[in-house]
Amino acid sequence: MLDAAVGSLGGSERPGQLAMARSVTRALAEGEHLAVQAGTGTGKSLAYLVPAVRHAVAEREAVVVSTATIALQRQLVDRDLPRLREALDGLLPRDISFAILKGRRNYLCRHKAAAGFPDDEPDQLFDAREVGVTGRMVQRIQEWADETETGDRDELVPGVNEQAWRQFSVSAKECLGAQRCPSGAECFTELARQRAGESDIVVTNHALLAIDAMEEFAVLPEHGAVVVDEAHELVDRVTSIVTDELSEAGVALAVRRIARLVDQPLADRLQEAGEDLKALLAAAPAGRVDELPEVLGATLALVRDAARVCVTALGPRGADKDDPDSAAARKIAFTALDEVHDTAVRMLEAFGHADEVDRADVVWLEAGTDRRPPTLKVAPLTVGGMLRDTLFGDRTVVLTSATLALGGTFDGLARQWGLPDGHWTGLDVGSPFDHARSGILYTARHLPQPGRDGLPQAYLDEIAELVEAAGGRTLGLFSSMRAARAAADALGDRLGVPLLCQGDDSTSLLVKEFAEDEETCLFGTLSLWQGVDVPGPSLRLVIIDRIPFPRPDDPLTSARQRHVAAKGGNGFMAVAATHAALLLAQGAGRLLRSQTDKGVIAVLDPRFSTARYASFLRDSLPPYWTTADPDVARAALKRLRDS
Repeated sequence: MLDAAVGSLGGSERPGQLAMARSVTRALAEGEHLAVQAGTGTGKSLAYLVPAVRHAVAEREAVVVSTATIALQRQLVDRDLPRLREALDGLLPRDISFAILKGRRNYLCRHKAAAGFPDDEPDQLFDAREVGVTGRMVQRIQEWADETETGDRDELVPGVNEQAWRQFSVSAKECLGAQRCPSGAECFTELARQRAGESDIVVTNHALLAIDAMEEFAVLPEHGAVVVDEAHELVDRVTSIVTDELSEAGVALAVRRIARLVDQPLADRLQEAGEDLKALLAAAPAGRVDELPEVLGATLALVRDAARVCVTALGPRGADKDDPDSAAARKIAFTALDEVHDTAVRMLEAFGHADEVDRADVVWLEAGTDRRPPTLKVAPLTVGGMLRDTLFGDRTVVLTSATLALGGTFDGLARQWGLPDGHWTGLDVGSPFDHARSGILYTARHLPQPGRDGLPQAYLDEIAELVEAAGGRTLGLFSSMRAARAAADALGDRLGVPLLCQGDDSTSLLVKEFAEDEETCLFGTLSLWQGVDVPGPSLRLVIIDRIPFPRPDDPLTSARQRHVAAKGGNGFMAVAATHAALLLAQGAGRLLRSQTDKGVIAVLDPRFSTARYASFLRDSLPPYWTTADPDVARAALKRLRDS
């Protein structure tokens, strides 16, 4: 069946794709979890879609495909699955069906759009100009609401900001439910869920997958298997879902939402507790909170108790059945109060453990900005236990990505995912690229170790010489936006080729301009390390300024390292080095995007060759030909430039 699909889609047989398809087929049949590393160009989407479709049709149960990015969701639904359905026509007992399903917040709520309640007041941190922009977006949403058939936010082009969209959407906890809502029969979310419930393949995202696994109510339709694509991002996406935050702004929102629903003295009590919290957080230093200060404990208790009193004052949940508008306002008020109350409780319970190994959550204070007040956050030290009990509990899960085997093994990510011991297998199907012939991995061992004071002049000189040898055609991946900007400012006039820097325009437009002009260079950070797909002569050189370790003062990462160490493990290797290896592999993967691509990956950080953990990082990358000689790297780039 795979041969027929590949042939019909105009492709050619790839050994890695065939090996992956066979393994996915076996995993689905035997009910064993599978992790598959499939390099760029393998055709992994088809390698899991064909077995998933066959399994769904044969077993009459849906298979969920979860991705981290909207781009891949759209590729699957708009291109891959329609073409696959056509290719398999006549090879299956019936036509296959598929649907995309997102979280409720992604769909317009007809009831809220019609009733107009309760509008979130414009953030007082916004200036008048931004409020005006938001107002125009609100008007555009109102016009679009009369013509959309799906209510899917992604249909809005250009997009709208969160402030505007919030006026027309509700969370799952705020929703009245289809049975009670006057617009329930026409609800965009319910219609999307209905389509998904009738489909063989349901395409969703990691966030919704996590919510479905962890909530008491089902979000996704019944399904017997899950394919997690872009699985290297699963832990971060799940962590973000189970991270809670508390600030004066959140308390103030709850106060606004209970206005006219409870007695004024009770609302005033909650507002005063929020103001106490605001004053405390404004004076406190940002960073991890390891021990609960008495004043913080008392303030959190005030917030908790005030929110609980207001919840009681709202009366029984589910009241006002005959008045949908009133019921909706009450439910939204309950949701805001619950978030404040439950987060305060969770933060208080994060402390007081006798031993570090007993700690489940970490609390930290995030400094305020011009647009956002200081905010307390709480996140789990690990999500592996949650996923082990929920996601991997009673269904087969296939996890795949171009980057999974870090340091040459799947064990690091398997532990983070919580894969049950002895109930999963790992497979690296390789890549169709000949990395040793197509790419050079150059480490600038002669450079000084990177410091904290920005890019040394020696690094700027090295970048300039490499870019000149390549004739532009460079993607510069920097560990911080400050470093990217500094390099762009210092080298803009010196290089003699167009130089773009992330932040100059939207990232998508910058990548497009970079791809269309061969001599152009693009410098940036984070989002450029993953997802940039520029095959051909426009990209011959990838520069990585330093090993992308997480910041040593990052509260969550540092707490996770300490937690691993307390349990007898190597916190640095399990957390910081694994994080760096994953990003390095993703960044290096920008170079070879097609069979004809060639080029150089230049790592300027000498620790990549000299540090005790260097072999772990190198083993996380494909087998490029390696050198530490700058003359060799520059000569190779010049040959490519002149060819």
